[in-house]
Amino acid sequence: MKPMDIQILDPIETTDWDALLLRTEDPEFFHSSAWAKVLKESYRYQPLYFASSENGQLRLSMPFMEVYSPFTGRRGISLPFSDQCAPYFLDQRYLHEAVDLAVEHGRKAGWRYIEWRATGYFDDCVPSWADYHTHEILLSGSEASLFARLKASNRRNINKATQAGQSIEISQSWDAVISFYRLHGLTRKRHGLPPQPLIFFKKVFEHVISGGYGHVISASHAGRVIASSMFFHFGKRALYKYGASESAYLHLRPNNLIMWEAIKWYRSHNYETLSLGRTEMDNPGLLRYKQGWGAEENLLKYFRYDYKEKAFLAKRPEKVLYKKLLSKFPERLLRVIGSLAYRHVG
Repeated sequence: MKPMDIQILDPIETTDWDALLLRTEDPEFFHSSAWAKVLKESYRYQPLYFASSENGQLRLSMPFMEVYSPFTGRRGISLPFSDQCAPYFLDQRYLHEAVDLAVEHGRKAGWRYIEWRATGYFDDCVPSWADYHTHEILLSGSEASLFARLKASNRRNINKATQAGQSIEISQSWDAVISFYRLHGLTRKRHGLPPQPLIFFKKVFEHVISGGYGHVISASHAGRVIASSMFFHFGKRALYKYGASESAYLHLRPNNLIMWEAIKWYRSHNYETLSLGRTEMDNPGLLRYKQGWGAEENLLKYFRYDYKEKAFLAKRPEKVLYKKLLSKFPERLLRVIGSLAYRHVG
C-alpha cells in the first residue's frame, strides 16, 4: 500500500467534496458539505476533515468539528449532533494513520478530549464511552413484502391512522419546517430536553432541505398538523433524524403512518436503506418501536480519548435527574435554554 497524503480539509471550501463522496460505494449524509454547513453556521464549529484522495477517488474521510466553548473547553468531535459518523476508508491502515494524526492534532490544538461516534475504530480492548443501538431498514423488495416484515401491532397502528382520516404531506417548504418546530418544542419538553434553536433548523432548511437532501413528512387530522418528522438522504441511504408530535393525538398513531409513508417514498425512489438513528440502551419503549419496523439492529459505540488522563475513558454514568426538572419548565424558557446551551454541548 502506498503512503497516504492526509490533509485536513474544510468540505465547505472544497468544491468537489460531495462529488468525491458520491463516487464512493456507500456515501454517508453526515460526511456531506450540507451537514458541515449546518453545524458551522449554526454553532460556529470549525470543520476539520481528515481526508485523502487520488485521481478523483476518495481514499479516506474522517470528519471532525472543533468545538470551542469558554464553559466546556475545546475538543474534537466526529461529529456533533450526528447519531453516528462512521469513517470512510479503502484500507484499515488508512484509518489507523488518520486516527493517530487526529490525536496528535488535538494535542497540539489544546483539546480536552477527542471523540469518535462509530463502532469499528478500535478493537475490543479499548473501552467505549457510550453504547447505543442502531436500526436500519433494508428497502429491497416489494411494498407488500416490506409491510409484511412489520410487527402485527405496527401494521394495525398504520391501518388505524389511515382509518382516522389523517392526511400526509411530504414537503420541502419553510412552512413545513415551522410546523415541525412547533411540535419539536412540545416533544422536547415532554422528554425533559430543550429544543434545538430555530437558527439550527433554518440552516437545515437552507442547506439540507432546499439542497434536495431532505424533507419534512407531516400528518394532519381535521386540518391540524399533529405529527411531523425530518428525513435526510444522500447517495442511496436515507435517515430519520427528528420526530415530533402532539401528545393529545398520539392515540391516532400519526408517527406510525409517517414512518410507513417515508419507507414507501424512499423505496419508490430507489434508496437502499433507511436508518432510524441511535437509541439509548435504557429506553425499551423506543427500542420496541424501532424493532417493529423489521429493522436490522446493531451496536453503536462512542470512543473518547482524554488528553489529561492520556487514556480512553470508560462508559460515562447516566444523568437523568435534569430531565425531570426541565420537563416542568415552560416551553418558552426551554427554547431560551436551547438557544444558549447547544453550541456549548456539541
